Amino acid sequence: MTTDLSAAGEAPRPDAPSTGGARSRRLHERLRKSRVQLVIVFALGLGGVVGAVARYAVSRALPVHADHFPWSTFLVNVSGSAILGFLLILMIEQFPRGRLARPVIGTGVIGAFTTFSTFEVDALLLFRADHPLVGATYVAASVFAGLAAVWMGMSAARLVLRTERWLQGEMQ
Repeated sequence: MTTDLSAAGEAPRPDAPSTGGARSRRLHERLRKSRVQLVIVFALGLGGVVGAVARYAVSRALPVHADHFPWSTFLVNVSGSAILGFLLILMIEQFPRGRLARPVIGTGVIGAFTTFSTFEVDALLLFRADHPLVGATYVAASVFAGLAAVWMGMSAARLVLRTERWLQGEMQ
């Protein structure tokens, strides 16, 4: 029985009937898609490293003290929301075909930089330490400031894009 060995790197014999051409193309396509996914996962991991290191740097610069408003987590989450809103609009509207930008920046860098779990732990610790007013203020401020920040980031990106388009029109 003869088979198409082109997927294994060997050329098929010209006198042999081709029985595996379609199967070989499917295998080649699956391997190509696997390589693409591997590149995306690797790039996402690198973005995650950048975000995690930045998050750690902020936590070292602004340590959270028991019974106090957790400023480092608040600032990280709010600034991350603003950056994410800004960059996602730029990526979607300016670079819609970018295969690496969204996972690397959105999921990797910003995902590792911001921290919903730490937000929850900080809030829970404030409530457990009998500081319900500080805890409630922290939760409300985080949610509202985060939403406002992502809206401001998106609005700023749209303004940048409009200004860029206007400048391009003026220069022609």
